[in-house]
Amino acid sequence: MTASPQLQAYLFDPVIVFDLGPSVIRFSEVWTRFEVNDLVETDAHLCSMRLINVEAFLERERLIKEGKPVDHRKSVLEFADDEETEYAILSHRWMKREVEVDYGEMVKLAKMAVAQRNEIRQREGYQKILQSCKQAQTDGYEWSWVDTCCIDKRSSAELSETINSMYQWYENARVCYAYLHDVRASSFPTARDKERYPKFNGWPEWFSRGWTLQELIAPSNVQFFNEDWQSIGYKRTLAPILRNITGIPEHILIHGLRGNRPCVAQIMSWAAYRTTTRVEDRAYSLMGLLDVNMPMLYGEGKKAYHRLQLEIIRASNDQSIFAWYKDTMQPTSILADDPSRFRFCGRMELMDHGEFIQFLKEEVPGEELDSIQDRLGTFPITNRGIQIWLLLRPCRDSHTLFEAWLPCRRNPWNPPVTIALTLWESNYYRCPFFVPRSLAIEAPKWQLRQVYLRYQDLPHDRNITFEIDDSVLTENGFTCCNAYPKKFTGNTLTLTNTDLLSIKVYSDGSNKHRFVVGLGQSFGKDWIHVISNTTMQLSCEDYIEMLVRAPEHAQVMNKARSGSEHYGQVCIMQTRLPQTTSILQTSSVMWKSSRICRVKLDVFHDPVFGAVSGEWSAFDVDVGSFFARLIGTDITVYLGNR
Repeated sequence: MTASPQLQAYLFDPVIVFDLGPSVIRFSEVWTRFEVNDLVETDAHLCSMRLINVEAFLERERLIKEGKPVDHRKSVLEFADDEETEYAILSHRWMKREVEVDYGEMVKLAKMAVAQRNEIRQREGYQKILQSCKQAQTDGYEWSWVDTCCIDKRSSAELSETINSMYQWYENARVCYAYLHDVRASSFPTARDKERYPKFNGWPEWFSRGWTLQELIAPSNVQFFNEDWQSIGYKRTLAPILRNITGIPEHILIHGLRGNRPCVAQIMSWAAYRTTTRVEDRAYSLMGLLDVNMPMLYGEGKKAYHRLQLEIIRASNDQSIFAWYKDTMQPTSILADDPSRFRFCGRMELMDHGEFIQFLKEEVPGEELDSIQDRLGTFPITNRGIQIWLLLRPCRDSHTLFEAWLPCRRNPWNPPVTIALTLWESNYYRCPFFVPRSLAIEAPKWQLRQVYLRYQDLPHDRNITFEIDDSVLTENGFTCCNAYPKKFTGNTLTLTNTDLLSIKVYSDGSNKHRFVVGLGQSFGKDWIHVISNTTMQLSCEDYIEMLVRAPEHAQVMNKARSGSEHYGQVCIMQTRLPQTTSILQTSSVMWKSSRICRVKLDVFHDPVFGAVSGEWSAFDVDVGSFFARLIGTDITVYLGNR
């Protein structure tokens, strides 16, 4: 909030009162008409926080309860400076909207009809405000803050400013009352009770909420209360139990984050199992913990979490933000889509530069070590992606699949974290969290490269249907002896966002000659890959390797198809089956207006052992002369049902 140089007001009504005390300027919430006359100077930042006047609120409640007249003009909500005012603050689990009491109801309560007023006063939300104010008065505090009624949520500007300031407000509070509405016992729970607390792994629901994470860490003094508002302990004395519940180290619980901030990945891990009513709040509730600010855009969904990570990158060179756990097989943005991706980063820590360099000495050429320090220090955000220097190692026989080292580790005794990246059209994307051993063996040395990490959302893969004609294989003694996953209905297969690959294994009558046909999609492109081996046995690792290398296979086919401006193309590849005179010919056609890929598998004998490239060739389907190259192929398979 910017400073206002002067405020000139002539008051027609005594509702507005300026208290020009020695340390704080307060003014009433309820404004009436006024004209310019007397000069009053104030600074707008001193009016940054709307607080409950505890004495005024409790007095109003007493008069209402006794049936006595209430001064409608006396306000219970006033602005104050959070750094100068001593106030208590409430942390609680929000109930349904109709249960809580909002700003408008709090301000207008005295003017309401008796029935409406009593309905509000009987709500659980009102009772939380009342009991927290009583506790504040008992503890000697004149002011209290409760998020349900101290924020005018009709103003998007006020809501955004409040959320950006909330961590500071909890941090500056003299005491935070944490109300655990589902704890009936007179002592703090010390062991899991999944029957009593089923929603968060056997602990009170307060520990499952996103916003209460910062409300636990920010205040130095947190006092817990049970459902009857009996005190059941303090954060400092309960720190060992709270560590077991939340995963937050004891020293953070006791001393907070000032001068003691862990790496980004570790902070994210504390929120991994927490939930919020609005998906955007998964991001907004972490801003204070990560020391960033950004505007609120409710309705943006998961984009809020991407924006949060970009703000962190702009303010920090902490590469642990890329060390999240990826359990989906399709390539994605370099940014995580949810805090749950950091669930295994509870002990993550950054490595200092000297330690990281020492680890690299055996892996990185000496001439590159000297330049690492300056290059690893910054990674600006550009419209192409995050521009960053990384230590990369290509996986075996691959030009698109890499491992990257990050200067952070999961434990003090662990080596640096590695993540897997895949290259697509000059940008790098995150791929599965591990690289199969078959791809990592005999890998070349690490190299320092400047790359662009794609942070923008990828276009969603659409459903692609493969129609397979393998009748010629059957005529030549080959049968499909295995498939994984078993998604076929007859000879039709549809791949989706979650089913990106299917493998079919064929064998001849003697079971000595096998080959594998992989049908997949990656980056919205269909692809086919063939592996021929006399002793090929389908295994989980074979499937994973083909899936991990899906972008590479898709790029090979995409390159063969490049430049087409026609209705569609036929792609052909010939593969020699080892130790035989047979050649497998794989042909496919994809119409531009369709998501159906028709595939024909053929086998023919080549007694002269002619050269076979094993690469894809593409031909436009509307150029008749090219079809003469389809050896032994029935053209009507491709032209039918266009």
